[in-house]
Amino acid sequence: MACSPPTSIAPWWAPSSLGLELTVRNPYVPHVADERRAMCDVIGVASADDLFADLPAHLRDPRIELPPPMAEAELLRHYRALAARTADALAVPCFLGGPLQRHAVPAVTAYVLGRGEFSTAYTPYQPEIAQGTLQAAFEFQSAVAELTGMDVANAGMYDGPSALAEACLMAAAVTGRRRVVLDEGVDPVAADVVRTYASGHQLQVETARAADADLAGAAALAVQYPDVLGQVRPLAPLAARAHAAGALVCASADPVALALLQPPGEAGADIVVGEGGPLAAPPTFGGPNLGLFACRKELVRQMPGRIVGATVDARGRRGFVLTLQTREQHIRRERATSNICTAQQLLATGFAVTLALLGPAGLRELAETCYQRAHALAARIATLPGWSVASEPPFFHEFAVAGPLPPRAVNARLWEHGIVGGRPLVWRGTEVLVLSVTELNPPDQLDALVAALTEPRS
Repeated sequence: MACSPPTSIAPWWAPSSLGLELTVRNPYVPHVADERRAMCDVIGVASADDLFADLPAHLRDPRIELPPPMAEAELLRHYRALAARTADALAVPCFLGGPLQRHAVPAVTAYVLGRGEFSTAYTPYQPEIAQGTLQAAFEFQSAVAELTGMDVANAGMYDGPSALAEACLMAAAVTGRRRVVLDEGVDPVAADVVRTYASGHQLQVETARAADADLAGAAALAVQYPDVLGQVRPLAPLAARAHAAGALVCASADPVALALLQPPGEAGADIVVGEGGPLAAPPTFGGPNLGLFACRKELVRQMPGRIVGATVDARGRRGFVLTLQTREQHIRRERATSNICTAQQLLATGFAVTLALLGPAGLRELAETCYQRAHALAARIATLPGWSVASEPPFFHEFAVAGPLPPRAVNARLWEHGIVGGRPLVWRGTEVLVLSVTELNPPDQLDALVAALTEPRS
């Protein structure tokens, strides 16, 4: 890391190789020795090594024990062997829910996402050559706005938890207040992300029951719909309490559940976010994800991310452009609402394709299937000795159970039967197991789960 000059690279075709007086720099080391020396002088260090002096010596340049090199065929066999050690959540009975649910993604969606014009496209800064990408984003926004019952939606966020965090920051900017209240039913993963974002903005984050939380002076009340136990609680009374205290309501909603439930916008929510990844692509090592973000039109100028608008050109033809660009790249940094850079445009396109393929009736049928199977399984588990359902009705397709064994012990037993169990969670001081049931859990998988829970303990 010393301030030494990079090694020059001079291929046969370089001018210096042809006898010309020209030095070719290594293109991957942009600064020569003099430039690096000047930077060290300005900073006030003798070398770049001094910048890392606070790190223990054994961590600065650790030796990496790599195996011997492999030929391509050998490497592929090695990777396949590693992959075989990992259970495929789409190939085995799986009841693990949480932030990423399992849903069947249509083959057409995967085909569209594999097309070069979508899979390689980046930010559509030049509308004259990016109309397809812009229209796809516009269709996505329209679908999200209709689904959530909100006036306007953006072109997508990184994921559901970060979208909720951005919503809380947006509420603080709108209200000028520095306190955020999270309902106890907000997923712990999302709650941690909100706290992380809030810490950089000196916001106070509290967790309480939304029905009796102290909202005086709060910028936002954040609720999950349905909550982390799958429970569906009316939003309208909570929104009325929040608005009476001058706070905004940020609702994190399951887009599939919205096919059956009252849209948050109709219930009084000011900002609606959600996780849309499961309708665009299957989960892969915890992702990829897609954050949904929508709000009332009065708040649109404070909304983070990109917004695609429809317009007409000089000839009267319909076209699409980026509008109300509030990133620090486009306006003065102190006025920026967010620094979100690469929106999940590929997954946003997949989300829009899936919704277009399902249509309103198909999405409702999907939601009804999840609901009916979840309630059928819950009813059967409730009859087992020592087992009870901890989620209060109504609930959607997730519900919590408590049994004679700790949740992790239950999951270990289920895995002995080739079943991926639920999500261990602590709810109001009690350990529960949250089970997720979707259209990918046919009746025979429900039978297998009940049989495994019924098996006598050794």
